[in-house]
Amino acid sequence: MARKLTLGIDVGTTTVKAGVIDDQGRMIGHFSRGYATHRYASHRHGRTFVEQNPDDWMRLVRDAMAGFSHHVISTIGLTSQVNTHVFVGADGTPLMPAIQWQDGRAVAEAATLDAAITSDQKVAWWGAPMPIDASHVLSRMAWVAHHQPDIWEKTRWVMLPKDYCLFKLTGEITTDPLSNFGLVDRSLNYIPAALELVPGAADRTLSLAPVCELVGKVRDGPLTGTPIVSGTMDAWAGLVGTGGARDRSSVYISGTSEILGISSQQVIPTPGAIVFPQSNGIRVHAAPTQSGGDAVAWFAQTSGLSFDGISAAVSATPRSAATPLFLPQLEGERAPIWDADLRAAFLGVSRQTTQGDFARAVFEGVALAARMALETLQSSANLVSDSIACSGGGFRSDPWAQIRADVLGVELRILAASEPGVFGAATLAAIGAGDFAGFEDAHTALARYDRIFEPEPAAHGQYNTLFEIYKQAIVTHADIGKRLSALLSPPP
Repeated sequence: MARKLTLGIDVGTTTVKAGVIDDQGRMIGHFSRGYATHRYASHRHGRTFVEQNPDDWMRLVRDAMAGFSHHVISTIGLTSQVNTHVFVGADGTPLMPAIQWQDGRAVAEAATLDAAITSDQKVAWWGAPMPIDASHVLSRMAWVAHHQPDIWEKTRWVMLPKDYCLFKLTGEITTDPLSNFGLVDRSLNYIPAALELVPGAADRTLSLAPVCELVGKVRDGPLTGTPIVSGTMDAWAGLVGTGGARDRSSVYISGTSEILGISSQQVIPTPGAIVFPQSNGIRVHAAPTQSGGDAVAWFAQTSGLSFDGISAAVSATPRSAATPLFLPQLEGERAPIWDADLRAAFLGVSRQTTQGDFARAVFEGVALAARMALETLQSSANLVSDSIACSGGGFRSDPWAQIRADVLGVELRILAASEPGVFGAATLAAIGAGDFAGFEDAHTALARYDRIFEPEPAAHGQYNTLFEIYKQAIVTHADIGKRLSALLSPPP
């Protein structure tokens, strides 16, 4: 019997990744190619702009599909970074570069919008008092409407990357509810009162389709005629693909940012946590940080070390009094702090501090941020697991995985499929094609774990003490960061 093949495509923060997955969960074809992210300081607005060219996404998606055209693909699943927004005209042309999720230009607009909603309203809408931050689509809409009214006037749709790619591939104008978690309620419908916060926002939204629903077919080029499911955001697809399909499970994805998730039907409203609406019987509590692999990439550029070189340096450098504490918030923080003005720091540097100490501090700082996010989720879901399913490129490093296990104090099981977004997108496609009844069946059939890391008691005890210092340092440094931002911001 011929194997059924699905194609998962992940338009990530820095890379388009794709893979052909067979019905045994094996990746039999893989594509990965990076594209540019443009960062520049806007002196006029006093913020760092972070932008991407939507045509880069489509060029690489087409290249990936062309590379797999010799396979008989039954269905395609798309996932992508979210809180990255492209403003599109009626003819389907982007009107400006896409505003990437790390971009903080809409801080002022976010503060105004967030202040207009009470905590009770947020809980009623979303099940948790989630903030409207600078990456929220309403903040971005408000910013464009205020600062670039000509573009806002021409904007027909505000799209996420995977929806833009879906439109270019199929001609369909559609999105999924989960990717729009800040605009939809717990019944997976748009919230009119939220959209009314920005005049014209409701007119620029897309129709909603469930994540596994077949919404169109490839119109031309490679894999013409192949059905495509609606798909969803990378965090949800990756969390569910890694292990969140099972109720009362905990999941950890390490990519450009660290994303923690717990699958639980119980919800205790907790500041800092995101609670997705229930979909396909799954309710995911999530906490995405702002930087994980991104902090390591920054340190690699600064130090001249490769990722493997950093990992080797950490392995050769045990924690000592010379190891500083690293706060990894290079471009602010998302969960659980939601502070775009927070900035990174090394604390406790001495003449004895070596490059290996700095490298270890970076790995540790990211793990400490993940612990802070996880503890918020444990409160939100009222659940503490004794094992966490993990995936993503950050878990390629055994020393880093061991540090995470020691910081979190829990067993980590590493998914063999190292691309959680690709794997999750292919799973959505397989369910949409009718290969599996649902996510739990698909996960049981497809997921494999190949490494386990247990926490070392002595190291965990030491990290418990360091974590208390880390939490205090975040509070103190947040005030310093705001004062520095005020000093460097342009006069009104």
